[in-house]
Amino acid sequence: MKKFLNPRRLARGFTLVELVIVIVITGIIGAMVAVFIRVPVQGYMDVAARAVLADTADTAARRLTRDVRLALPNSVRVSNDGLFLELLLTKTGGRYLSDSDAAAPGNVLSFDTPPDPSLPLTFTVVGAMPANALGARQAINVGDQIVVYNLGTEYAPNNAYACSAANGCNRAAVTGVSGSVVTLGSYPFTTAPAPLPSPSNRFQVVSTPVTYACDLGTGTLTRYAGYAIQAIQPVVAGSEPLLATKGAQLARQVTACRFSYGILANVQRGLVNIDLSLGAANSNTGVLRLVQQVQARNTP
Repeated sequence: MKKFLNPRRLARGFTLVELVIVIVITGIIGAMVAVFIRVPVQGYMDVAARAVLADTADTAARRLTRDVRLALPNSVRVSNDGLFLELLLTKTGGRYLSDSDAAAPGNVLSFDTPPDPSLPLTFTVVGAMPANALGARQAINVGDQIVVYNLGTEYAPNNAYACSAANGCNRAAVTGVSGSVVTLGSYPFTTAPAPLPSPSNRFQVVSTPVTYACDLGTGTLTRYAGYAIQAIQPVVAGSEPLLATKGAQLARQVTACRFSYGILANVQRGLVNIDLSLGAANSNTGVLRLVQQVQARNTP
């Protein structure tokens, strides 16, 4: 005689008790996994975040170092609070035709006063036209500034920042270049008080002033460029001439920042000190501090 199974018995599933037991066991296993996994995962994330901070600080310091090494001699200046550093960025340099080269063809860059009324607003570059940092010729362009024998505040007429009728001027804007002849927008070199000529008849080409500004309120380090040269150092970010359109943000999460500048004794060099801290106190990543020194060439 055959036995028939009860269909209700075949359709039986998990009981509520069994489901609760499974959920509890699953929760216990998940909690154990989380305990063992959380620490290494958090550690990895902290290390990655700290690496990003280190890379940001290093990139900013490298950019500033490059600019300081290309700074016009005696053009580095730092604000009293140490939050702003400014310099005049050079792109190249060369030798100008002077009165001592009178036998050579071309127009001399004269420093005689009173000036010759027939003096053209041009001068001739001796030798090949200077190359830029990438080795390309014709590195002098319209809008650049020709600066001769910059001494900074040591001698007012030879201070590229403080050009005025009262102080004199050792720089002039380039308005044209044709072969080895450079045309200037003005000729301040023969106007009293006249600047001193370069003992080696050399000139530098300034492309733009550059300001590094630390804003501890917003926690940012910004590089500004492309504005007009100012007699007084600009120390207000976000307003003329340090407009947002002329700035490039180099770092965020800046908790401390200070620039300082000093002249090295017995050598024509300056020393720029950079002290930069990034991060957040009492956080897993902590605060990363970078201290760096860069020498600025001050031989005009």
